[in-house]
Amino acid sequence: MVFEAGEFKERLHKTKAEMQKREIDILITTNPANMNYLSGYDGYSFYVIQGVVVLMDEPEPLWIGRKMDVPGAEFSTWLSIENIFGYGDDFVQSNTKHPMHFFADVLSEKGVTNKTIGLEWGQDSLSVTSFMEFQKKLPNCQFKDASFLVNQVRMIKSDMEIYYMKLAGEITANAMKMAIDSINEGVKESDVAARIYQTLIKGTELQAGDYPAIIPLMSSGNKISAPHLSWTNSSYKKDDIVTLELSGCVHRYHAPLARTVYIGTPPQKYIDIVNIVLEGLQEMLQVIKAEVTCYEVARSWNKILAKSTITKESRVGYPIGIGYPPDWGEQTISIRPGDRTILQKNMTLHILPALFQADTGFVVSESIRVTEDGSELLTHLPQNLVHK
Repeated sequence: MVFEAGEFKERLHKTKAEMQKREIDILITTNPANMNYLSGYDGYSFYVIQGVVVLMDEPEPLWIGRKMDVPGAEFSTWLSIENIFGYGDDFVQSNTKHPMHFFADVLSEKGVTNKTIGLEWGQDSLSVTSFMEFQKKLPNCQFKDASFLVNQVRMIKSDMEIYYMKLAGEITANAMKMAIDSINEGVKESDVAARIYQTLIKGTELQAGDYPAIIPLMSSGNKISAPHLSWTNSSYKKDDIVTLELSGCVHRYHAPLARTVYIGTPPQKYIDIVNIVLEGLQEMLQVIKAEVTCYEVARSWNKILAKSTITKESRVGYPIGIGYPPDWGEQTISIRPGDRTILQKNMTLHILPALFQADTGFVVSESIRVTEDGSELLTHLPQNLVHK
């Protein structure tokens, strides 16, 4: 296993404490990152219905999924075999049977008839149909929204989690260096993408890489205003601005990084924009520490931005950690005005003061750990604009 059983038990204890606050007897998480956090399960099986069930009086969670994936659960989780349940393939994409019927049967066998069950209504991994079919089978139970309960518990990292994120950060930096070195006039975008993936998966001498939760994001030329595009068959041209955002992954932990390349000699107007963004990034990194609010960090960025004519509406940071497609973010807090969440020691954030405007796009970011008196970078690579 990636973590000792004691760490999983501590996570379970924190989750149950939050369940008690919300008066939830049973929690079912279908989010693959939350499943991994509570059980260790790490299989590419989240295209079918699966989940981890936390019962307040049980010392271990239950893993429920497709029978084909039971061996994967036995290999990757800390759970006893008797707490791993698999439904047959006749439940998969059936018009007469539904996997949530199986979930309900497992709970019924454990005497669950009139409990309060927390479900992740706001997660993509739980459909309306799944909820309705589950509710039909347990008509006497009450249901509550527990969409981000585990996400919030996950936010403060253990030392081992941070260690894996630092390993991921080494892979991130290597892949970004490879990308920057590869980009040049006449080079195909797809060739650079191939080299990035090779570096991400090869990892380092000591640690292999895993598949990242998000593809390498590579916008260039007149497409830099569209930050979530992938590579194409096109070749880079002179005076292209190329923005890159990517992450290494180790045991599902990420440490994303964004950088920008200019092919040619950038005009002074663009350099001025770059300098403002870099100043804003440094200002945020100076402000971040335990007991500071997300709002205060965002305000420090906006203070620098106000010195220019640049505008940015999107947030400038979010928490990171375990990730499965399609996201490496933890989907909880945001570094933006209005978010009064207080940062705590060992939270991990992706600080991303990126601009995506046409002709002026510039992205730079850092993955960081919040400390008592500041922040620690999880990756190490120069932040400056790269001229090619």
